[in-house]
Amino acid sequence: MIRVVRNSYNWKVCHRIKAFSEWEGFLFHSGDNSMTMDVIIPVYKPGRELFELLDRLKDQSVKPGKVILMNTGKEYLDAISGNIDWNHQYPFVHIEHITKAEFDHGGTRHQSVQLSNADVFVMLTQDAMPADEFLLERLTAHLSGKVAVAYGRQLAREDAELPERISRQYNYPEKSCIKRLDHLSKYGIKTYFCSNVCAAYRRDLYEELGGFIRHTIFNEDMIYAAGAIQKGYEIAYEAQAKVIHSHNYSGMQQFHRNFDLAVSQAQHPEIFAKIKSESEGKKYVKRVTRELIRQRHPFQIPGFYTKCAFKYAGYLLGKNFQKLPKGFVIWASDNKDYWTRK
Repeated sequence: MIRVVRNSYNWKVCHRIKAFSEWEGFLFHSGDNSMTMDVIIPVYKPGRELFELLDRLKDQSVKPGKVILMNTGKEYLDAISGNIDWNHQYPFVHIEHITKAEFDHGGTRHQSVQLSNADVFVMLTQDAMPADEFLLERLTAHLSGKVAVAYGRQLAREDAELPERISRQYNYPEKSCIKRLDHLSKYGIKTYFCSNVCAAYRRDLYEELGGFIRHTIFNEDMIYAAGAIQKGYEIAYEAQAKVIHSHNYSGMQQFHRNFDLAVSQAQHPEIFAKIKSESEGKKYVKRVTRELIRQRHPFQIPGFYTKCAFKYAGYLLGKNFQKLPKGFVIWASDNKDYWTRK
């Protein structure tokens, strides 16, 4: 069957794939090993682009055995499904419904891993679009030896503001690397960086390391990566494994997100107490400022600095959340349900 995909990202594929009714996962090779793979996607209030994401996954050069949708709120998925025949069009998709009160950044992802028996599972978010058909193949290319997890490169969307584009280039450079414990002096806190927007995990090491933290406000991916590195394992950044993912957050949205980020760091001093995030923040501000000047957009600097001020305010308050009134903490947090969930 020949399938042509055309969409807003101008990504075109024309190649032969198996009929949907014959769908099955393929063994793929990582290092000297043959492995099976599943994809896990937490879903909340999805739009029709979810089906575009599923179409791109079934057109991958290396196909997952199944795609697990961990869906928060059955009514939201039902609302966009319309005439979709899931069994026929997406037989490889397994849907698990939970309520909003049950969702947890770490716990829900760990729960979804238990629905897979594959050797490797790939974490994606619903708004991360594979940039081409080689995402899964390249993401898992070096997932062997001491490498416990690999994460991919995030490219800015077409509608991304210039500072956001520069930010993506700064945090997700063109060169791949493998990070380990002795890189702390070189990379600082970025040694532990990993993103579940697009990341692949070895199941054997996931079980050995205890998996994602079960109850966390945010940052479950980085907490896991830090634990892996501290146990002597490595984190791979695969620059050729690319997804399209970015956001034009407002100042207040940045405030709330960075508040939660800092809370997660404050709750895990065994990982973050000896590493200063502020120094990395300064490098980021300088880099974006230089690029805005170089690209002749200095008029965007005041707005960029304003958003940075919101981010830093949220971060400082989040680091000291235990000293703040609970009502204020709930207001400042982006993940308000975290504070009321048992």
